[in-house]
Amino acid sequence: MRIALLGCGVVGSQVVRLLDEQSRDLAARIGAPLELAGIAVRRPARHTDVPAHLLTTDAAGLVARDDVDLVVEVIGGIEPARSLLLSALNGGKSVVSANKALLADDGATLHDAAAKAGVDLYYEAAVAGAIPLLRPLRESLAGDRIMRVMGIVNGTTNFILSRMDATGAGFDEALAEATALGYAEADPTADVDGYDAAAKAAILAGLAFHTRVTLSDVHREGIGDVTAADIASAKAIDCTVKLLAICERVQGADGSERVSVRTHPAMIPRSHPLAGVGDAFNAVFVEADAAGSLMFYGRGAGGAPTASAVLGDLVAVARNRVSGSRGAGESSYADLPIQPMGEVLTRYHVALDVNDQPGVLAGAAQAFAEQGVSIQTVRQEGRGDAATLVLVTHSATDAALNATVQKLAGQPFVRRAAGVLRVEGMPGD
Repeated sequence: MRIALLGCGVVGSQVVRLLDEQSRDLAARIGAPLELAGIAVRRPARHTDVPAHLLTTDAAGLVARDDVDLVVEVIGGIEPARSLLLSALNGGKSVVSANKALLADDGATLHDAAAKAGVDLYYEAAVAGAIPLLRPLRESLAGDRIMRVMGIVNGTTNFILSRMDATGAGFDEALAEATALGYAEADPTADVDGYDAAAKAAILAGLAFHTRVTLSDVHREGIGDVTAADIASAKAIDCTVKLLAICERVQGADGSERVSVRTHPAMIPRSHPLAGVGDAFNAVFVEADAAGSLMFYGRGAGGAPTASAVLGDLVAVARNRVSGSRGAGESSYADLPIQPMGEVLTRYHVALDVNDQPGVLAGAAQAFAEQGVSIQTVRQEGRGDAATLVLVTHSATDAALNATVQKLAGQPFVRRAAGVLRVEGMPGD
C-alpha cells in the first residue's frame, strides 16, 4: 500500500516517524506493508529529517500518480486541500484527513466523491486529536439513538480557562501563558474566537444525528469576553467555566425533531464530568438512549497524539483496500433541520452592577417576568457603589433570555451588565 502524504509539519512529521518505527507491526495488522510514495511540502529544504528523495513541491502530481493507493492530508485549510482530496477520491484513492475546517465547510462534496468512487474517507484526527471519538459515533453507536454530544474540543481555550480558574488571572494574562508554553498560536483567533471548536461541533453533529451540518449552521461565541469576575461568579455557585461544543437532538415548536449545534463559554457544575478536565486536554460527553452516558477523554492536539489517530485511520482504510471492501460512509438520511439559536432552551447567569436602593430586585424580576423567564436563584453581592445583583434563571429560550438582558441593561437602576454566561449541565437540564 503506497501512501502520498500531503504536509510534513507537526503532525505529518510524526506520521512519517510512526510509519517507520512501526512498519513491521503495521504490515502485520493490515496484511500488506505500508510505504511512502512521496511527501508534498512547500519548502523541502526545511525538512532535513526526511529522506530527500521523498520530498516534492508538486502535490497535485503526487496525488495523481498511478502507484499511489492512499492519500493522507495534514496541511489544513480549504484550498488547495479540497482540490487535492477531490482529485485523489475521483482517482479511486482512499483518503485520510485531519482537516476539520474543510470537512465542516464542505464535507458533503468530499463524501459524495468518496461514495461515487467507492473508496474510503476517514477523518478521526479532525476532532479531539488522539481520542477515539468519531468512529464510535459512526460505528459503535450506529444501533443507538444519540440525544446529545457535549464536550471540550479545543485544548488552547481549555488551558486558558483552567488557568483563570486556578490562579484568578485575567484572560490576557492566561493567553500570554498559553502562548509562552506553546499551547496557543501566535495568532490565536481560530481558538479563542471559537472557530476551531465550531468546526468540530459541525462534524460531531453530522455523525451523531445523521444530518449534514456545516460550520455556518453552528452558533459560535469565543472566550475573549470571559473575565476573572465571571470565573469568580462561577466559583460562588460551585461551577467552573468551559468553552463547550454542544450538539443536541431537540424538539421544535411544531413538535418536529431538529438539531441544535452551538459552541460558547458556559458555567457547568464542578460535579459534572467535564468540569475536571484541565489544561490542554479534551473530553466529550455523549448521551444515548440505550448506552446511557459515555465520556471520551484524552489529548486533543499535538503532533504524536494526532498522528496516532491518523495512523488508526490509515490502518483501517488500508485493510479495506487489501480486502477489496469499503468502510462505513456518510449517513445523512435523517436530514434534520437546524434549530435557530434563539429557540434553543438554556439558562443564563446574569451579574448586574446596580444602584444599592429599594426596588431594584422587584424591577429586575419584572424584566424577567415580561419575557416569561423564571428566576431560579438571586443574591446581592457588595453594597453601595459595589453592589452587584446575581441571578440564575430556569430554562428558557435563548431569545427570551437575551431580550431580558437587553431590557435590564436599559433600566435606570442598572449601571451595567457586568457578566452574562450560559449555564449548562445543571440538574433538570
